[in-house]
Amino acid sequence: MHLPGTPSDEVSEILATGSGDITTMFISMASRHPEGKDAEYLRWHTLDHRPEQHRLSTVRASLRLVSTPECRAARAANDHRFAAIDYVMTYFFTDRSGLSGFNALSKALDGANRKLALLPPVQRGVYTVQHKGAAERVKVGADVLPWWPASGVYVLLEAGAPARPDLMDLEGVAGVWSATSHSVSAELANAPAGQTLSYVFLDDDPVTAAERLRPALEKRWSAGDIEPLFAAPFHPVIPHEWNRYLP
Repeated sequence: MHLPGTPSDEVSEILATGSGDITTMFISMASRHPEGKDAEYLRWHTLDHRPEQHRLSTVRASLRLVSTPECRAARAANDHRFAAIDYVMTYFFTDRSGLSGFNALSKALDGANRKLALLPPVQRGVYTVQHKGAAERVKVGADVLPWWPASGVYVLLEAGAPARPDLMDLEGVAGVWSATSHSVSAELANAPAGQTLSYVFLDDDPVTAAERLRPALEKRWSAGDIEPLFAAPFHPVIPHEWNRYLP
């Protein structure tokens, strides 16, 4: 579908009205439920825990992603340290100071018996947004991609990456955000400093898009200076359709 008009990122008057204020991403990567209660967990998290985070003024957006067997088969990189990942949960903050309120709210919800046992964590990280870009055809600006209804997200985790991946011209890619991890307290996160995380926002089936992305990613890694840690397509969770996409 062709959308009318000039892309937001080419109109200074649009950009002057605001940027969305997101600077920080808290990323939680987890494996499937140990007792197979994935749908039950997604229901609780989507209807209870996740909406509550938006009472915090520093939380601007949130996004939960889930892998399926087809998504797992389409991974272009799957280091053994990250192979168990089937879920990625992201909260987008205005700045890192918001993490203190994030922790306080978590404890308060726990005190009200409003928390289920978390999915087994693989890695958690705090990232600072470094680069944003949107494809001209989607019209919306790169700043608002966390609110844009993506049909999927390709998650790319790398070490030694100096810049965001050059994927914007590929079919199905609506935009890319890239961020770099920071060392924080072990209680909050365990990702080492210096990892690069890229979210490739998609407007095509994520498994189909993954096959188009693979050659470009393999070319990116061929020089050997960038270490691919994890490269995988994901579906967004569909509210009230808890069984639609499951590991």
